Amino acid sequence: MKKIALITNFNIYEKVNAAIAVAQRLSEYGCKLLVSTNNKERMMRMNRSGVDFSYLPLDEVYANAEIAVVLGGDGTILEAARRAAPRATPILGINLGRVGYMAELELNELDMLPRLMSGDYTIDVRSMLQVEQYSVAGKLKSHTYALNDAVISNGSIARIVDLELSENGLPVTRYRADGLIIATPTGSTAYSLSAGGAIVDPRLGCFCVTPICPHSLGARPLLFPDNAVLQVKNTCQRERNLFLTVDGRTNYELFRNETVRISRSDLVTNLIRMKNNGFYHILRMKMTEHT
Repeated sequence: MKKIALITNFNIYEKVNAAIAVAQRLSEYGCKLLVSTNNKERMMRMNRSGVDFSYLPLDEVYANAEIAVVLGGDGTILEAARRAAPRATPILGINLGRVGYMAELELNELDMLPRLMSGDYTIDVRSMLQVEQYSVAGKLKSHTYALNDAVISNGSIARIVDLELSENGLPVTRYRADGLIIATPTGSTAYSLSAGGAIVDPRLGCFCVTPICPHSLGARPLLFPDNAVLQVKNTCQRERNLFLTVDGRTNYELFRNETVRISRSDLVTNLIRMKNNGFYHILRMKMTEHT
């Protein structure tokens, strides 16, 4: 019996209904369906399908699952990736969002779900960032992972910031800009692309560094090999606290002269692929649909 985690935003009625529809299909194939105890009350109230769910704390859902089926947009998949990566749990994304770059299936393609049981799929391994924040004294303050990107900016107020970038301890450049994006190849088609960064094939091993609205004619996006260690320092002259945002969700306050260190993580995200679509086919299709 294959154990499958069912992940979605259970606060949205339509997504709960979609999750129940997927659960019905999977239960027909003898799967054990794992759902977070945080969502037990809502699921019991809405579930009229007769499907039995096993309710566990969220960390135990990921710890016990052989596969995580994630219903939602890219944001939901990014959050799932952060939890699944330490256990190398493969993720099958089912798109309920607008773009869904990382999702493999649409809701009208559930006939492909039996392939989870037969193993008729491939794993698309995506690199992740290790993101560490250090105090002025060099003490580690925070540590997390990113599948898409880490962004340093002024937060909700659009005000120019001063940042210093170095690679492996050697200075690279200074930025006066609204902020700076450090992205994986996976994240190159997200915020980095909107800020003028390059589209990078996820098979390449590199980091993409893209300034946001730079106040300089010479500031351009840069690519670094993924064995580099990048450091970004808050060099604002006044006592200006910036914000480090990881994968669009997690915020950390970055004080003056504090540093963010970014390197390739030992963790990866394993995305399940069932279609014979390459990266550029998906990119072309998604770009055409949402322009």
